[in-house]
Amino acid sequence: MDIHTVTSFRSARTRADLALAPGETLLGGGTWLMSEPQPGTTGFVDLTTMDWPDLEVTPAGLRIGATCTIARFVAWAHHEAPSDWPATAMIPDAANALLASAKVWNTATVGGNICQSFAAAAMVGLTAGLDAEAVVWTPDGGERREPVATLVTGNQQNSLARGEVLRAVEIPVAALRSRFVLRKIALAEYGRSGAVVTGRVDSDGTSVFGITAATWAPTVLRFAVLPDRAALRAAVDAASGYYSDPLGSADWRRGVSGVLAERIRTELPA
Repeated sequence: MDIHTVTSFRSARTRADLALAPGETLLGGGTWLMSEPQPGTTGFVDLTTMDWPDLEVTPAGLRIGATCTIARFVAWAHHEAPSDWPATAMIPDAANALLASAKVWNTATVGGNICQSFAAAAMVGLTAGLDAEAVVWTPDGGERREPVATLVTGNQQNSLARGEVLRAVEIPVAALRSRFVLRKIALAEYGRSGAVVTGRVDSDGTSVFGITAATWAPTVLRFAVLPDRAALRAAVDAASGYYSDPLGSADWRRGVSGVLAERIRTELPA
C-alpha cells in the first residue's frame, strides 16, 4: 500500500538516531505499517539498520533481537537451538499460529509482533508462556525491563511510552529447559487463532499455563505443582478478558481454552 502521508525515511545507526521527531514512527519489518493507511505518520525510522544480533545464546538463556525476523527465529529453532532446550521445539508451532504467508515471515519481526500487541499475536503467546522479559530502551538513554505478559495490556495496547524502543526479548534458561507445549484453535482452518494456550512444567515441579488470543491481554496461571483437571479448569474459567468478535464469542473462547489447557495438562507428564 502507498502510505502517502510519509514524506521522510531515515536509517537508524546509533541510539541517538532513535529519537523521534513529531510524526515519525519506528519501522521494523513494516508488514503491518504497510498494510493500511497511517494518517498520523509522516516519517519512518528504520530499526533494521541498527544491526542488532538476531539471536544470542547466553548462560542466562536466549536473547532475541527485536529486529529478528520470524523466519530466522523458526530456522534457528529447527537447526541451531541447543539440544537441552526442549521448549524451542514449540517455536515453529507458535509461528504457525500467526495468520501469515512465508513472505510475511521473512519480513515481520519478533519485536514488531510483540509491539503491535494484537490479542492473537503469535510471538506474544510464545514469549509470555516462557516468562520472557522485554528489554526496553528509554528516551533518556536508560533501560527498563518488563515481562512480556504485562507489557501487552490489551488488543493493540501496551505499556511502551512514546520514544521507548523494544531492544530485545530474553527467555530464561529454566523455561527453555522445561517441558513446554503449545496448542491453538481457530474457527477456520487457516483463520486467525481464536485461542492459543501454552503449558509448561519446570524442573522444580511448578507449572505455568498461558492463554492468549482468547483474552485481550495475556493470561498467565501459575501452580505449585501440575494441577488436577478441576483446578485447572476453574482457573481458566475464572480468567478475565475473554471477548467476542466475528471470529468467536467470549463463551466459545473460554470453553476451548479450557479444552486446550486440559489437553496440555495430560501431555506434560510425558
